[in-house]
Amino acid sequence: MAQSVKIWFDAEADFLEVLFSDAAGFMRETDNDAIMERVDPQGNILGFSVLNVSQLAKDKPLYAQLMAENIA
Repeated sequence: MAQSVKIWFDAEADFLEVLFSDAAGFMRETDNDAIMERVDPQGNILGFSVLNVSQLAKDKPLYAQLMAENIA
């Protein structure tokens, strides 16, 4: 089954957002200050956002562990 992913980049705000679902949710901190995860009320991951994208090191990958509350 195919799944859609929505990706937004706002150059003026230097903000990237990736959404796996349009379901209602809220933003939650991760272990990386530049990354927030979007989750639903049950803790399922709906997407993530990255702040200050242009200021990230270009020679190193950006890591963050997204933590789903409920893993099937």
